Amino acid sequence: MRESVRFLLGDELVEITSCDPTRTVLDWLRLDRRRTGTKEGCAEGDCGACTIVVGRLDGGQLRYEAINACIRFLPTLDGCHVLTVEHLKAPDGTLHPVQQAMVDCHGSQCGFCTPGFVMSLFALWLNERAPSVQRIEDALAGNLCRCTGYEPIIAAAQRMYGAERERDRFVAGMPAIIAQLKALVDSETISIGDGACQFYAPATVGALAELVDTHPQATLVAGATDVSLWVTKGMRRLDPVIYLGRIDELRAISDEGSHLRLSAMANQIAVREALAGISPQLDEMMRRFGGEQVRNAGTIGGNIANGSPIGDLPPALIALGATLVLRKGGERRELPLEAFFLDYRKQDRQPGEFVEAVLVPKLPADALFHISKISKRFDEDISAVCGAFYLTLDQAGRISEARLAYGGMAGIPKRAKAAEAVLLGRSWDDAAVAAAITVLAGDFTPLTDMRASAGYRLKVAGSLLRRFLIETTAPETGTRVAGLLAEAAHG
Repeated sequence: MRESVRFLLGDELVEITSCDPTRTVLDWLRLDRRRTGTKEGCAEGDCGACTIVVGRLDGGQLRYEAINACIRFLPTLDGCHVLTVEHLKAPDGTLHPVQQAMVDCHGSQCGFCTPGFVMSLFALWLNERAPSVQRIEDALAGNLCRCTGYEPIIAAAQRMYGAERERDRFVAGMPAIIAQLKALVDSETISIGDGACQFYAPATVGALAELVDTHPQATLVAGATDVSLWVTKGMRRLDPVIYLGRIDELRAISDEGSHLRLSAMANQIAVREALAGISPQLDEMMRRFGGEQVRNAGTIGGNIANGSPIGDLPPALIALGATLVLRKGGERRELPLEAFFLDYRKQDRQPGEFVEAVLVPKLPADALFHISKISKRFDEDISAVCGAFYLTLDQAGRISEARLAYGGMAGIPKRAKAAEAVLLGRSWDDAAVAAAITVLAGDFTPLTDMRASAGYRLKVAGSLLRRFLIETTAPETGTRVAGLLAEAAHG
């Protein structure tokens, strides 16, 4: 058992032997280290003013990620390389190319949000070369500015690549950082606290299973993109906390032939890349999955185990027929993902049990699949309604299988079973959709809240189903159904 957390802050080795498990990186940087360039704006991972860059080993390589310091717990930095905006300028005071580009392109006015933008661009600089404008916009979607406007910042992102990246001291210094981080890696379980609350961070799945079995009341933390709000907004005390981020086995993604196996700690960046191979619609949906900082930290296991009724991923996975792998001690069980959600924030998870992996079937060639997300903003916004639909047709062109899954329509992500039953055996046409829409009110009794009224949600749920029909049958959208029927006629 190791009783300390170790990481690099710039070129300084930091070792912490006592701290509140839920103390945020932002508070530690500002209050203990006086790194005040990292700002507090929203304290919930929305505005990006607190963005820092964290490097971690991934398969022996160094991967730098922009993350929200306001919702990252300090002990979870173990084994990482942490960089703040203060680290960017050279020892002689020369600005980094990212900073200089922001100056040259007038990318700042009041300046409060600027350090966060600079750090998001810095992460992009470290990881990618010559990104497209869309890629730049995606990388900046988690940063908000109220006065400059985004065009000068995007221009700065394009200009920063005019510098010689290979001569950059951060790029040149990566081998040395890799060696230092490898020296910090061990297989011991971390155990530290502040005398009132305890933090554990196992390094293996076996050690995790033992800890969860011993502490069934523990809060399991993956990316903490939602759990942290229990602390920063709800002022909750969590004891103990078990962090899963040191377990490399839980980051694995594998192609099992008929399905993908996504381990629970695979982050949303990696999950998006894997699911894009199943459907480009999954890729597009996950492009709108929070901001880049949230996608870097958030995990598929955390997204599911959190049980939010407005999470975008569960409806899509339910429509695909995904299966969950749960583990308790040395025992595992599998169940359909849709059966995992019982009631609002209540799941079929026994004490001492945790999500180990998600099995996602690949789409058959004859399947129709569609996802729609409705929100007030395009980027970084939670759904008012999310609809994910899956159909197969028999050789006569009639619906042989239907899964219609919705988020935002009930206390859990849920299938529209009555509407599915109406569709079975019918031709996939407007009459079938109209019949299914009439029974949606029997499937759901949605709430009225700040995002939408109950009436709006029911109306939109039906409209999304009709959109699915149009996009799979209208000539200008490719006529998937016509093609399938033609194949059936000649087959």
